[in-house]
Amino acid sequence: MSIASSKTTNNEWENLPWGKIQRKVFKLQKAIYQAASRGNKAKARRLQRLLNKSYYARLLAVRKVTQDNQGKRTAGIDGVKSVKPKERFHLAEKLRKPSKAKSLRRVWIPKPGKDEKRPLGIPTIYDRALQALVKLGLEPYWEALFEAESYGFRPGRSAHDAIDAIYKKCHKRKQFVLDADIAKCFDQINHDYLMSKLDCPSVYKRSIKQWLKAGVMDNGVFEATEAGTPQGGVISPLLANIALHGMIESVVNSFPRTKVIDGKREQTYRPKIIRYADDFVVLANTPEVVLEARQLIEEWLKSAGLQLKPEKTRLCNTLSEWNEEKPGFDFLGFNIRHYPVSIHKGVNTGRGTKPYQLYIKPSKKAVQNHYNACKEVIKRLKTAPQAALISKINPIIRGWSRYFSTVVSKEIFSKIDHMIWVALRAWTVSRCGKASYEKLGNYFSTGKHGNWTFQTKDGLTLTKHIETPIKRHIKVKGNKTPYDGDWAYWTKRMSKGYGGIPTRITKLMKRQKGRCNHCGQYFTHEDLVEIDHI
Repeated sequence: MSIASSKTTNNEWENLPWGKIQRKVFKLQKAIYQAASRGNKAKARRLQRLLNKSYYARLLAVRKVTQDNQGKRTAGIDGVKSVKPKERFHLAEKLRKPSKAKSLRRVWIPKPGKDEKRPLGIPTIYDRALQALVKLGLEPYWEALFEAESYGFRPGRSAHDAIDAIYKKCHKRKQFVLDADIAKCFDQINHDYLMSKLDCPSVYKRSIKQWLKAGVMDNGVFEATEAGTPQGGVISPLLANIALHGMIESVVNSFPRTKVIDGKREQTYRPKIIRYADDFVVLANTPEVVLEARQLIEEWLKSAGLQLKPEKTRLCNTLSEWNEEKPGFDFLGFNIRHYPVSIHKGVNTGRGTKPYQLYIKPSKKAVQNHYNACKEVIKRLKTAPQAALISKINPIIRGWSRYFSTVVSKEIFSKIDHMIWVALRAWTVSRCGKASYEKLGNYFSTGKHGNWTFQTKDGLTLTKHIETPIKRHIKVKGNKTPYDGDWAYWTKRMSKGYGGIPTRITKLMKRQKGRCNHCGQYFTHEDLVEIDHI
């Protein structure tokens, strides 16, 4: 395939066979995963070097950073915000011979629900493309090694999988909990420690070392980076996961599987650790295990140059007060807690009924932050047309309610709907003065939400949280990953029941056994391969 010349048209980039490109790259990634799974590191490194030289992989890396990624129009220190289709071919060609990494451009973004800001280091477009290329080869290798209870920044896994893992551990028995956060995880990771863990070709190591030591430009002032993986890079989340890999197994394996306590054998003595990036929880049946696990984790983190954040570390119980802390804990925006109930409504453990029930709900902090975000939009659009307000606030409501649609949220959805209705009622009064039924009729009328539906005369209606159906999430199985090529499992997860492609497509994929009858190509996970003409 020729590199762009002066005669190259803009359509040539769009007309590339992207489905074929993704399939070919995925085939190499699958082979890397399989080699790493079998412990054949030499073959895995050989395939990684082959992928690094692949023109298809370079094209795909350029497409990810210039078209697909959310920060595609964010400039680095070179000021380049976007790349035209002709220039994308030249960028793919430049990736053949990596050049020295440039410094990052520091930007400050507000933390959700706080007045504080956190720094991001934005690489140049070229460095982002090179990071995407390295990630294509590095990610499948480490997906074969990562622990099953690690869920953050990994393909095929989400926050809902972590929450469901907590539910499976807690729903039959109250738990003692260590709810912890690693202080400045991305900024404090020891470079020497991270580089010693990287088991990859030297071409990858050279590039990664340059990115770690590239430094940051903040308002024209250069700052060296002696530690950490600056947030904002394409590969930074993967490097953070690599640095934290091994913590769960190291701590859990320090405990015996069973232990006799007060004459009774505790069959599940070991703790369960569930990690999502730099946030994690330790769940155990006894307080001694949690306290010991905390010490072991602190010792393990020292080698990586990390430590726990004291103000975000809690020792608590899911049912009752413990360690002077209220029952329950918050994790990823959810509140997990046991509530006392009648013995007739309690949970059946298989050895009798316990007089409590586990409920997972949106946390108070998440609810307040969401309401504040909606209220800010209402306040900002005080003089805007009603249609503009509805169009702006509906996506916020839909996104938030869908995130929490897998847990016990109906009561909270109804409460937030009422709070927003009150805010909208005040919005109408600020526009039309003293309210009357005639004036309010311009904004509220009879519709799908009753006589007081907030809608325009054209029928554009405000979405309510309560409209979102509650549907339980099914956790990803064990160490499953899209790179394993198990099309039967992943097409089932993509089916309509999992919030993905329609059931008729899933049935067709199963009937064709993962092979397209039209072109003869095999297709895989929809995040990695473009499914066409099936």
